[in-house]
Amino acid sequence: MATRGSGGAQQTPGIARASYWLLLLAITISCLAAAAVTRPTNEAKQPTRYRFVPSTVLEMAQKLAERDYAVGRIPNDSPLRQLNHEQFRMIRVNGDSAVWRNEQVPFRVELLPAGFLFTLPVQVSIVESGMARQITAGRQTFNIDPSVQKLLGNTPIALSGLRLQTRLNSRSQWDEFAVFQGASYFRAVPKDANYGVSARGLALRTAHPMGEEFAEFTHFWVERPSANASGIVVHALLDSPSTTGAYRFSITPGAETIMDVDMTLFPRVALDNVGIATLTSMFLFDESERTRIDDFRDEVHDSDGLQLVLATGEHVFRSLRNPTQLQVSSFTSQAPRAFGLVQRSRRLSDFHDLNARYERRPSAWVEPTSEWGPGEVQLIEIPTDLETNDNIVAMWKPKEVIQPGKPWHTSYRLRWTDRPRVLPRLGRVTSTRSGPTADGKRRLFIVEFVGAGANTEGLKLDVGSSAGRLSNLALQPNRLTKGVRASFELTPGDSSLAELRVRVLRGDKPVTETWLYRWTAS
Repeated sequence: MATRGSGGAQQTPGIARASYWLLLLAITISCLAAAAVTRPTNEAKQPTRYRFVPSTVLEMAQKLAERDYAVGRIPNDSPLRQLNHEQFRMIRVNGDSAVWRNEQVPFRVELLPAGFLFTLPVQVSIVESGMARQITAGRQTFNIDPSVQKLLGNTPIALSGLRLQTRLNSRSQWDEFAVFQGASYFRAVPKDANYGVSARGLALRTAHPMGEEFAEFTHFWVERPSANASGIVVHALLDSPSTTGAYRFSITPGAETIMDVDMTLFPRVALDNVGIATLTSMFLFDESERTRIDDFRDEVHDSDGLQLVLATGEHVFRSLRNPTQLQVSSFTSQAPRAFGLVQRSRRLSDFHDLNARYERRPSAWVEPTSEWGPGEVQLIEIPTDLETNDNIVAMWKPKEVIQPGKPWHTSYRLRWTDRPRVLPRLGRVTSTRSGPTADGKRRLFIVEFVGAGANTEGLKLDVGSSAGRLSNLALQPNRLTKGVRASFELTPGDSSLAELRVRVLRGDKPVTETWLYRWTAS
């Protein structure tokens, strides 16, 4: 189990979830297959100290795209590759070796080790006064268990990523608030939260019959902030068989931890299945369906819904599901105003889990800051029986094919927050419940809304389904939630799938967001 610091952020290096280990294994296999010869990356030939300007990473990505894809991985016979999961966890970060630990800087950088399934050594550089300086792991960077040190011998430890710290939750404690490690994965937390949902720099062919391609960050640059800075800037170089990329993350931790992400791709080939602002999370079950789960807890999830504000202004909440078969859903044909994977269950009593503390997992909220154009928000739900697997993916998928030979740029703001604060203020979904009717012929759905008042006078239900027949529609006050409860029954008939839709209206105007749900016969 990963330990947690005062702010709840995980303090052990590496990504704890089994899904990440499986993904990283897939990354290793796919990348080895893509490159017949293992050799150092072209960008690795940079000197250890050199001039750094805003265009440096862009120029490196552009030059790298003109060459064949080739990355240097830890050799198969290296002791670092022979470590198992538990042994790898015994290589612990030494906090005394953090960058800027003894300087008047409001942030610190800690280096993370390579090894086990983290087979791609990455470079980490610090940018100060316009000069980039590469940093490497030394004898004091990590505290290594003697049994593991014996296995490693004199093998130097490469780096797999970095994590950032600041005084997030109190003036007396340094807390981790962001980590970049493994492929193009990164994640962050706001104040008083635990890690949960993650993000990715780029998704390629996710849930595609050809198989997914994992782009990877190969080099990070961290700019030294001023003594009174409220934020920190991280640059990253991305590489994959299909594209390279230059990224800039401007990160401001706080009650909301905000990342402004600026990215430019330099495709080697035409990119026709791309995920931008990709979010990854875990959903095992909630109160809506318990027939497959035998568990003492009422809910287990990092996120319980996909929330969107469409270009039309409509506010949508799509409840997440753990299906028995892979499910892919698409929303809107134009860029949304915003979207995200959100955690709405915020009470310990929602979960009754004193260890995982799922009620403290953040929501991740994406707001485009450039013109995204036509495309769709795609939600991918993958079957799982384990809460250690991240089985939910949400991303923006551009309609256009991104062509090689010229740069492709976009940007967005990513908020790691308790819950998105969006206007106008509408009633929102707090829970979804479902079960069979007494005769077993229909399916009963209960949707709770709060924030639209508890008086149903003058309100009406707007309910729809893509299949089957709806009946027994009702809207009533709920004294327990101080909101309103919508209920209806679905007769599916011969249909095995139905897309359900509910909202509450006053006249022709919505007073709640739109609830969406995919029912399947399984």
